[in-house]
Amino acid sequence: MGDLPKEMEVTELHHMSMVQGVLGRNFAPEALVHSYRKSFNGFAVRLTKEEAKKVGGMDGVISMFESKRHKPQTTRSWDFIGFPQQVNRASLESDLIVGIIDFGIWPESDSFNDQGFGPPPRKWKGSCQNFTCNNKIVGAKYFVGHGFPAKDDIGSPRDTDGHGTHCASTAAGNWVNSASLYGLGSGTARGGVPSARIAAYKPCWSSGCYDSEILAAFDEAISDGVDIISVSLGETSVIHPNLFQDIFAIGSFHAMKNGILTSIGAGNLGPELFTMTSFAPWSLSVAASTIDRKFFTKLQLGNGMVFEGVSVNTFDPHNKTYPLIYSGDAPNITGGFNSSISSSCVENSLDEALVKGKIVVCDSVPKHNAAQKAGVVGVVVPIISSKDVAHALPLSFTLLTLRDGESIRSYLKSASNPTASIFKSNEGKDSLSPYIASFSSRGPNPITPDILKPDITAPGVDIIAAWPPNSSISGAAGDMRESNFNIMSGTSMACPHVSAAAAYVKSFHPTWSPAAIKSALMTTASPMNPELNPEAELAYGAGQINPIKALTPGLVYDISESDYVRFLCGQGYDTKTVRLITDDDINCEKITNETVRDLNLPSFAFETVISKHLSVVFRRTVRNVRAAMSVYKAKVIAPSSLLTIQVTPDVLSFSSADEMKSFTVTIEGRINVPIVSASLIWDDGNFQVRSPIVVYGFN
Repeated sequence: MGDLPKEMEVTELHHMSMVQGVLGRNFAPEALVHSYRKSFNGFAVRLTKEEAKKVGGMDGVISMFESKRHKPQTTRSWDFIGFPQQVNRASLESDLIVGIIDFGIWPESDSFNDQGFGPPPRKWKGSCQNFTCNNKIVGAKYFVGHGFPAKDDIGSPRDTDGHGTHCASTAAGNWVNSASLYGLGSGTARGGVPSARIAAYKPCWSSGCYDSEILAAFDEAISDGVDIISVSLGETSVIHPNLFQDIFAIGSFHAMKNGILTSIGAGNLGPELFTMTSFAPWSLSVAASTIDRKFFTKLQLGNGMVFEGVSVNTFDPHNKTYPLIYSGDAPNITGGFNSSISSSCVENSLDEALVKGKIVVCDSVPKHNAAQKAGVVGVVVPIISSKDVAHALPLSFTLLTLRDGESIRSYLKSASNPTASIFKSNEGKDSLSPYIASFSSRGPNPITPDILKPDITAPGVDIIAAWPPNSSISGAAGDMRESNFNIMSGTSMACPHVSAAAAYVKSFHPTWSPAAIKSALMTTASPMNPELNPEAELAYGAGQINPIKALTPGLVYDISESDYVRFLCGQGYDTKTVRLITDDDINCEKITNETVRDLNLPSFAFETVISKHLSVVFRRTVRNVRAAMSVYKAKVIAPSSLLTIQVTPDVLSFSSADEMKSFTVTIEGRINVPIVSASLIWDDGNFQVRSPIVVYGFN
């Protein structure tokens, strides 16, 4: 990339085969330059804005963008999707290594005990930094920068947050009996591939997770030889960069180039459309769905009325009642706060003399330990329209509906001495599950609208998994509860479910490409109910993972690196940029007719204008992954009469394994609603290979 500015002091963090992380120690992290040489020894450099101007014109710099901060997006779940403990497993599972890019790992957890494990496979090149590994956790590295060290940070891969431990154990944790959070969620905790090994990469600190460290973590994981990469991190707001300004797209591309599939959480910015934060077609973007277990928390008023809300509340009042007050009636006037601010229980906004020892009704969930600091003993927040997600606070807490809130406020006005009691949570049944959680980010794909995102769905609500005992259960300072397990929700929790499912498929099919594994997971996914999710495929992609069916998908839609390169050229990226990233001898100027609809994805999506006539052709190729001869017939399920969908040819005959056949899907018509869903199923009588078809539009 040319010489760096002479005045810049640099220090190598780690040796990396594709992306060299270099930290400018004396400069503010205002900009990040990503550069890749043809040897795949490149640099991710932090520069000031002034220095970035100098470097921007140098040869070899493919993109320049601010180094953004990212945040986390969490055992009944495995049974719920039909993946029991006794499932058939390949001996190769113990040779697989799942790379977790997150907040590190807590090695003392029973979920990571290495009893019964032999040494790591010979292919493994990883190591451990300031950390004692074992035969379960075979690698652990950390990447520093951006404010490290802060007060609560430890210079090692050890997890002091909890998020990384939770995700790692969900993916590949051991079987642990009698796991629970203070009795909640009691049962056997386990990861999807408990015999697999774990390599933990920690780019995240108390200040956040930044691009340069995440990119370095990707590179180390690839160089070390992981088999699957799991990334439960995402944007803190809706940002729509191009693919060469998206750190996850860059990292996962290089992983794909090395035969490694990357699973990434779709984001927690839903339920609005266009809130996806992972877009790359070579990675798996995972939405979060519910399971049939829920945690309910009751509130009883002094007049005997009982309301059932949701939360993860481990506190038991033992039949004790407390005075009840509305936060808007208790502003800290001397501190400069009024009732409009105190109604949301903003930190320091409550008058301690009025709220101490009481249950407070807030208009929004207090951040961190704001209510606890004011001496509050319990919090009631009547704001939810859907009881799909339980939260935790460092004190008694329940989320109720807006209608419940009206009844509570009426009681507060009529009672001379209003009182209430919040009970410990209890487990209940959610008979509607699975459906997509309200927080899960929705499509469409803002970068390439004709590529369906998210790709797939997995359990991500009320997931119990391993937890560091010294980490706050609620995430709030001052929460003194300790537990070896915790209950969390997020696409962060859905992501390691899919990472494990991908590892499970790879253990039986070690030579399959990342695209083939992705295809197997998507075409065998269980369909979901669009009546529960009006955004349909834009909320859940191909459906909910079914790891057992994914072992025998019948046919796969495979994609090579060169196919992705052609796709990038077709998207308008120039030859110089694409060559710097891929090191392929490609000339984008010669690729003039490539469209996104030629990319061999196991899904079909098209953006149109409502009421405008459309005619679009998709080209696809499938590969037979069975040894037997087979004849597949196309079956199109299209509930709407608005569209005509034709498959040509509509019969595919295979005489041997690995034989490939091509076909086209032509869609014609017009839509008068925002989204129309259909599906293509290739059926040979034994295997059904299902691909979602979605046409969506705007006025």
